[in-house]
Amino acid sequence: MTTLNTRAVHAGRDDLVELGVHAVPLDLSTTYPSRDSRTEADRLDVLCTGAQVDGPPVYARVGNPTVARFETAMAELEGCEAAVAFASGMAGLSACLLAGVSAGKPHVVAVRPLYGSSDHLIASGLLGNEVTFARPDEVAGAIRDDTGLVIVETPANPTLSETNLRRLSDACGPVPLLADNTFATPALQRPAEHGARIVLHSATKFLGGHGDVLGGVVACDEEYARKLRQLRFLTGATLHPLAGYLLLRGLSTLPLRMRAASETAAELAARLSEHPRVAKVHYPGRNEHRPEKQMTGGGPMLAVEVHGDPHAVIGAVRLFTPAVSLGSVDSLIQHPGSLSHHIMDPADRADGGISEQLLRISVGLEDVEDLWADLDQALGGSSTA
Repeated sequence: MTTLNTRAVHAGRDDLVELGVHAVPLDLSTTYPSRDSRTEADRLDVLCTGAQVDGPPVYARVGNPTVARFETAMAELEGCEAAVAFASGMAGLSACLLAGVSAGKPHVVAVRPLYGSSDHLIASGLLGNEVTFARPDEVAGAIRDDTGLVIVETPANPTLSETNLRRLSDACGPVPLLADNTFATPALQRPAEHGARIVLHSATKFLGGHGDVLGGVVACDEEYARKLRQLRFLTGATLHPLAGYLLLRGLSTLPLRMRAASETAAELAARLSEHPRVAKVHYPGRNEHRPEKQMTGGGPMLAVEVHGDPHAVIGAVRLFTPAVSLGSVDSLIQHPGSLSHHIMDPADRADGGISEQLLRISVGLEDVEDLWADLDQALGGSSTA
């Protein structure tokens, strides 16, 4: 079997030589003409159920050839039967929640912390779901007859805490486990290999990798994918073809970007742990009790709890981009309590271990010495008591 590096370059592109092209074709069609309306009606009846059929997709809300290439690639990289792309990660999560509600399984068990908007959506009940928040060792006891989903994010946003997926999957029993793999990506972790049935990504982040595309994707088995395609068709939460093109292009460099950024993040975490203005460093690579054989390395994300005013640090950086989001080639820093997790109730943030002193850092591809110099001066200098 080829390595992940090779699969990342070739996945979704296997037929290009036969097509006589080198770059992936970009199909921007919104509709697909046919003079045989009887056949098209029959095909549409099948497509509306979420099943796949040969031939063009009839209408862009049903599917798109460029987006389908990205889906094929993500299914291969995550080791799943299928993948379904959405307009954003939140659209993908919404489809998963609606799948449970429509099947008469509206109850969700969720492990905090999660991305702030994910937490808010699940807790709000806007899509007709109910939720019980539980620690990993409490999940089995929280599952009910109407539980349709268990949700976890590992490494977690923004504390970088890790959850043992195999152990959690065993606790779920027959209930599907959804693992948000946005922070690790399949370059560092493949949740399906550890028992997760559903793997969610905000593709906007590391999969795209350049801060210029919005999207989401869910990797899963074909049975679950059919339900998600049906929901996507009916709700219109489709990924734009240009976004699919950019995301597929981003995958080709994903392993290299993740490896390089992870090396820098590990070095920054080590230095920050010695900084007098830093009270605590959150970084998977520094955790002595990590799940074995689950994630490769520590990843490109880290977080620090600082002494003093965290907002002063945000205002003082010059090389880091002070902005929400993550996963770009340039390094970003933000205050979760004010941005990515601001939508949550303060008590819920505290329940998830999200301190008001916490800063989340997404490490990019800049030189480690330049990044360190910027963090050091923003923190007030390593010699400052």
